[in-house]
Amino acid sequence: MKIRKILSFCLFPLTMWYAVVVFFRNLFFDLGLLRQQSPGITTIGIGNLACGGTGKTPHVEYLLHLLADQHNTAMLSRGYRRESSGFQIDDGTHDSSLLGDEAAMVANKYPNVTVAVCKKRLEGIKKLQEKVAGLQLVVLDDSYQHRFIRPALNILLTDYSHPFFDDHILPFGNLRESKRGRSRANIIIVSKSPEKIDPITRHNITAAINARNYQKVFFSYIKYGDLMPLFEGETCKVTDFEDILCVTGIANPKPLHDYLSRSVHLQTIVHGDHYQYHLHDIQTMLKQLDQLPSDRRAIVITEKDAARLRSSPHADLLREVPIYSIAIEVAFHDNGSYTFDSEIRSIVKENIYFQESLQSSHFVSKP
Repeated sequence: MKIRKILSFCLFPLTMWYAVVVFFRNLFFDLGLLRQQSPGITTIGIGNLACGGTGKTPHVEYLLHLLADQHNTAMLSRGYRRESSGFQIDDGTHDSSLLGDEAAMVANKYPNVTVAVCKKRLEGIKKLQEKVAGLQLVVLDDSYQHRFIRPALNILLTDYSHPFFDDHILPFGNLRESKRGRSRANIIIVSKSPEKIDPITRHNITAAINARNYQKVFFSYIKYGDLMPLFEGETCKVTDFEDILCVTGIANPKPLHDYLSRSVHLQTIVHGDHYQYHLHDIQTMLKQLDQLPSDRRAIVITEKDAARLRSSPHADLLREVPIYSIAIEVAFHDNGSYTFDSEIRSIVKENIYFQESLQSSHFVSKP
């Protein structure tokens, strides 16, 4: 941490140049010198001001769970760390090399959602409209800085432990753009908050966010669920085991470690975010699993890691191993899920009706 602070101060001049570039880019969009487009379909953008770690994917999944049964829905992301290029759509294999780990995970969990990846989001939306008949809604993952698209609804996440108002722009801090960027959001969610939060803390955070009149603020937290086998088999619970080896390749594994360590003896292997597993990694996992003292032992991974491991050419080495991914989901404080759900459903329904009315009037023959 001390080294990070020293480096941050050394890089402060670079921060100033980066801040100037980002400022003028946003200014050009605000003035219309760089053009934003509404793509002719209802879109929900979800993202953050900071670099990673705010829980975007669980919130994307929350939206898909909320909306996909009522509307013909697609999810579009960049497909970070994928091996493919350009626009790609899930071919039914949920392959992380084609889609990236997060998109592959979503494709596996939501078969009723069309999952696609494209670095250029506007191009991706146009291709989705060409390929998916009757498409009504596109959820855009990590799209907050992709300003060439004007979403019908813009959702901004900020981490409870590292809120944007206590941060600074890169590389001095961790923000991709200045705190003024919050003004583009319709909804601001303080993510990864404690399951129990006192009213005073919540009030202070809300005051520090300084939301505009048109913005609504919600607080969410992560709930951990059952353990799901990496391949076939039955689900089980964390408490079914005495010793767990937790293997992660995510931005911040500490909350998961804290959760598991309350119930079991825990050992960990920690890799960087979006880590691609190789043969020696799997061999190391198996060796450390064998060294756990109890017969009631298992490997626990995240759903993102599961997507990568299933696509590994060495995945068969794990088929006879007790290895599970842990389910997570988003929940809201103080009945916030009810008001959040109502807000989202209302906006989406209104926008879809408007878009369909617009398209119908476009095809009406003129006398």
